[in-house]
Amino acid sequence: MKSMIIKRAAASMLTGLLVVTTVGTATAGSLAGSKGDVHFPPTMGSDPKSECNVAYKAYVAASGHSAYATTFYSRVVDLYIICGTKLNAPSQKAAEEMALRNCQAGLTRWKLKTASGGCAISSSK
Repeated sequence: MKSMIIKRAAASMLTGLLVVTTVGTATAGSLAGSKGDVHFPPTMGSDPKSECNVAYKAYVAASGHSAYATTFYSRVVDLYIICGTKLNAPSQKAAEEMALRNCQAGLTRWKLKTASGGCAISSSK
């Protein structure tokens, strides 16, 4: 009788341990589907196939440390949105630095000035 109680208690503890480890690995795994730390909501264009819309969707789908940088958008003054991303970087900080550089490179490449003053990190994970 005593051995039966011990077996049930051991089985119950093992089941609880299995549940705890499964939940722990699920949360520590992939970052895919997460928007991460949102500093400000990114402005999306009306065309779902535009480069920045596609880049933001790729950022959300990325499984590693990633960042999305964009220009602040003023409907009154600015007629364009410039963005930059870095997907699956070694760290969140490295992803933010590269995304910001990519966005600023777009401003330099097209010789644009924005009313808002440039690029900023919109989201990172």
